[in-house]
Order: sequence, then structure tokens, then C-alpha cells
Amino acid sequence: MRSAALFAAFLLTTTAVATAQTNSPPPGPAPVSPAPAPATPPPPPFPAAAPKLIVAISVDQFSADLFAQYRNHFTGGLARMLTGGVFPSGYQSHAATETCPGHSTILTGYRPARTGIIANHWIDQSTGRADKMVYCSEDESVPGSDHDHYTVSDTHLKVPTLGERMKAADPRTRVVSVAGKDRAAVMMGGHKVDELWWWDGTTYTSYAGRKVPPVVQRTRDAVAALIAKPQAALPLPGWCRPLDRAVTAGNVTVGQGRFARDAGDSRGFRISPAADAAVLAMAAGLVQDMQLGKGPATDIIAVGLSATDYIGHAYGTQGTEMCIQMNELDRSLAGFFDVLDQTGVDYEIMLTADHGAHDMTERQRMRAMPMEDHVHANTLATAVGKAIGQDLGLTGPVLLGAEGDVYVARTLTPAQRDKVIAEALRRYAALPQVAAVFTGAQIAASPMPTGAPETWTLLQRARASYDAQRSGDLVVLLAPRVTSIETPTPGYVETHGSPWDYDRRVPILFWRRGMTGFEQPLSVESVDIMPTLAATIGLKVSGQDGRCLDLDPGPADTCAR
Repeated sequence: MRSAALFAAFLLTTTAVATAQTNSPPPGPAPVSPAPAPATPPPPPFPAAAPKLIVAISVDQFSADLFAQYRNHFTGGLARMLTGGVFPSGYQSHAATETCPGHSTILTGYRPARTGIIANHWIDQSTGRADKMVYCSEDESVPGSDHDHYTVSDTHLKVPTLGERMKAADPRTRVVSVAGKDRAAVMMGGHKVDELWWWDGTTYTSYAGRKVPPVVQRTRDAVAALIAKPQAALPLPGWCRPLDRAVTAGNVTVGQGRFARDAGDSRGFRISPAADAAVLAMAAGLVQDMQLGKGPATDIIAVGLSATDYIGHAYGTQGTEMCIQMNELDRSLAGFFDVLDQTGVDYEIMLTADHGAHDMTERQRMRAMPMEDHVHANTLATAVGKAIGQDLGLTGPVLLGAEGDVYVARTLTPAQRDKVIAEALRRYAALPQVAAVFTGAQIAASPMPTGAPETWTLLQRARASYDAQRSGDLVVLLAPRVTSIETPTPGYVETHGSPWDYDRRVPILFWRRGMTGFEQPLSVESVDIMPTLAATIGLKVSGQDGRCLDLDPGPADTCAR
């Protein structure tokens, strides 16, 4: 069953309204014939009244490159977004382009250096855990937990979200966050939410003790029934056929997938377009059941769509799998927007991504990029630390690594620590797969970057991600076109997380009925989203890293309200 049809099926079980027609043309300004008069009337201003509902959507791993590749094929929800304010060169401008830090920027207006969410995982040597690893949205103080089996928490997010600011200004505001991952729901929802739900690998869940709304239970039941049945292969759009070619990475062959799965395969459901359809259907049901946008204050719902990321990691970005996903995402978004239309609420949509991505090494090599490479074992922190320990006569772990953050063992004396850092700098600088290595002190001494994000140095990009309490004693940045995957495995042939623009660039799109569409190809940042949305509802904000983007292409200025 196609995801658009799945959305309709989920909708019937999660809401009481008629099924949306996902193939209807996207609403927008009616076409106007060229006027015979020499002067063209100015475009209408951006709607003056504040919208009653903000819908903030993050499509995990929806890079600017994917957006550019498929934008001419969109006919549904993403086509509607193309009639609004289009910023095709948005930036998650920091170096640590991972899911958790990216989501922490979208509705806070702060870079990871200030949100405190520097990565998906970091090392905390004060914990009693053997690996010292901490997950970005866990409460590691819970006895018996580890970074794979944890209690979800918002404790590590240091700043407020837009929803929290709205609640502070008017407590009648409702804040809802739903996603395919806990870290997406938590980082976009924040500390004060009315409803917050995510897929935990088995079902949709929330914080312990939270009452399950009827729409969430209906979604759980509908998804369970779907997973219990086998899924036939999805059809391949004609424009996807040029991508229909097998590619082998290690012992994994991808490139020709159609998302067929066996009955009971919950993992196959998660890595498929159906996962996004289910989240959108649950979001639609919550909008209706809670009557979002119909109360005295503006409400906000954050929607985190995770399937693109799971599909990218499992199959790469340039096979039939991703092509089908782009088509089905477009159709499911159309169904979701149609439901919003039926509510009669004046709503504003923002759609972006938490980071970009880079296709799998093996397919890149086939397509004119022979320099693409997997990270070598001798570049990893464990190998570098072992070599340093042997040279300096040190026992036990010397360096602990979590992606680009490298930590010096706290068991060392100050003199040993200084020697280890000096030797690590020398060794990393000599490795051909390393573009740069910085000490924490060096990064902390650098001012927060300003100006166009594409012009930032590597040190400035690292500064935007650096938190002295959580970041490494060293930050190691791999060279371009070197993936941090050492060996491809099932479900993990491609990744992101680098400081390079293919991981940093994302689309940022705004749409509201009655606005005049425009496109601005110059760069903006994800931290600009929060103050931009705040301005459209007349909420004064300050202190954030981002700036307000004027969504009126004429002489009026939505940032001056």
C-alpha cells in the first residue's frame, strides 16, 4: 500500500473526518493573466493577522541536495510549500551535523553551542557507566540506564523553544510535538508541552505516567494492525527508473528496494514511507481532537518525520528507495495539509531538516568520485589513543571518542594530560583523512561566528557546536568525502555529521494561505526560523543566535510587526 493511501487509512482510524484527497492540486494564488497596463500592481502584503496555528515540520536528513534533485517532481504537499517563501540554501551551520543538535536549533533560534546539544552522544566521565556515553535526550541519573536503554528526558536542552516562549506569553497556548524519534520530539517540543509522542521502535510512547489520548491509541492500533500484515512492494515512479541499479557495499546490496516487508517486521515499517504517514496521521488527529488553532491563543505543533533519515542510512540517497520516499513523502504531506484545510484554521507551515547527508561511498565512486573513502581504523580515537599510550608508557584508556569529540582520560595527571594532547595534535595533523583538529581551549577562545555560513572557517563551524561542559578536549574533523562509517553494515551504509556543506545545507520553507511566494537563493540559517515564526504571531523575542527573515517580498516587513 502506498504511503499516501496509508495516510488515508490511518486517518480513518485516527480521526472522525472524511479521508483527504491527496491528489488534489495544492492551493495557492490563482493564476493571473498578464495585465495590459504597463504598471504591475504590487503583490498583496503578508497576512496582517497572526496565524492561529503554527505547524513546524522537520524532515530528518532532507538535504538541500535532495530538495534540489526532486523539486521538479513534487506535485503534492512539497509543491504547495514551493508556492510560499523558499530558502533553498538554509544552513545547519554548525560542525556536528547530527539529528539531535540539528533539531535543537530549529525552534529555539540557538546554535548547539548554546542549546547544549552538541551531538547525538557525548562522553561524561563522571558517570558510573563503563563507556561513559550519554545520549542527548536521556536522563542518565536514572539507575540502571545506559545510552541504549534510557529514560527519555529534556534535561540536556539548555534553552527554551518557541512553544515555551509562546506559553510564557500566553499560558493558553497549546504545544504539541510528535515524531518518529524521541530526540526530534523532545528538541522541537521543549520543556513545557501539552502532548509529546514518538515511535520507540515498537509503538508510540511518551513520558512515563502520561495519559494516552484516544487518537494516539487509535494510531497505535492502526500501526500494529499494519505491521501484522505483509507489505507488498511499492510502485516505482517512472522518473525513478534511471536510479534502479544495484550497488554493493561490504556485504550489503542496495539501490533497487521497494519497501516490501514480511508480516511482523516493525523495523521494516520504521525504515519506510509508511512511518512518516503514520506520524502525519497522528498529528492530524491531534490537531482535530485538541481543536488546535481554535482557542484564544495561537497554538503550535511540531512534527518530526524520520523515515528519510532511516532510509538514507540503510540504502543511501541515490537509489530507488530514496526516490520512492520523496514521492510518498510529498503525497502524505498533501493529505496532511488537506486535513488542516478542512479545519478552517488559519495556519502557517514551516518545513526544514535537521541536517543534510552524503550518499554511500561505493555509489559515489561509481559516479565520478573515486576519492570517496571510508574512515580508516587508524584515524579513530581508540587507535590514536592506544598508540599514544604505548609511546608514553601509559596504561588504561588514554582517549575516548564520540564521533568528532575526543576526550582525554581524567585518570591522567595534568602533566600526562598535556603530553597526550600535544601528541594527539601531532598525530591527527599527520593523518591524511583529517582536515583539522582543534583543542577545546582553542575553540572556546574563538568568537561565535557571524556572516554568511558558507564562508565560515572550520574553526568557526566547530565553535558553533562547542559547549565547554560537554564537548571534547579535542575536536577532530574528517576531510571532505570521508565518511565516518568504517565498514558498511545492514541498515548503515551512509551517514552524516561532517562540517561540510553537503551535511550542513537544508531547505527552509514557509507557507501560509494568502502570502505572496518568493525564492531567496542566498544562505540563511536554521536558527533564523524561531524569530521568523515569532514575528508572524507578534511575539517579541531576543537573545537568540538567529535573525528574523522577512516573509513579505514587497515593501512591507513581517519582522517589523
